[in-house]
Amino acid sequence: MNATHARPDLLLMKQVNRQFVTGVTVVTAMDGEKPRGLAVNAFSSVSLDPPTVMVAVQRTSSTHDCLYRATHLAINIVSVDQVDVVNTFAVKSDDKFAGLDWAPGPFGSPLIGHSAAQMEVEIRERLQASTHTVFVCRVVHATVSDRPAMVYSAGKFFDGGALSPLG
Repeated sequence: MNATHARPDLLLMKQVNRQFVTGVTVVTAMDGEKPRGLAVNAFSSVSLDPPTVMVAVQRTSSTHDCLYRATHLAINIVSVDQVDVVNTFAVKSDDKFAGLDWAPGPFGSPLIGHSAAQMEVEIRERLQASTHTVFVCRVVHATVSDRPAMVYSAGKFFDGGALSPLG
């Protein structure tokens, strides 16, 4: 059969993606002596053994080249107490770390205080996928707190600790 199919348009794809509930992360790395980062919701665990994760970052992001050059980066899983942190890292700014509680991880990547969880990862692969680079990373350090994680759906943030289980 020789049927042609129209590709879904951008508006439809935005509507589809709004149906997916995702976590919220701030991905950080050092650019020489300067910490840099951005808000990312394209994060996923790939494997538990060995612990492997991936993040996708748009190549036009002002933080992309820093991440691309880095050997390590941090993935900070944002807690419900960090709406201000997400808002800071979701926009372009010269110093997103001004006044922020953070400390370098064992490999130097910025770990943001009060996060639900943090991991420092070693970048193993950089895959080009359309407008983004997918960073496939091995986890080399991880911490978790008792703070509930923030989740995102349909353009809004929600308390991940207040979700109701089904069944």
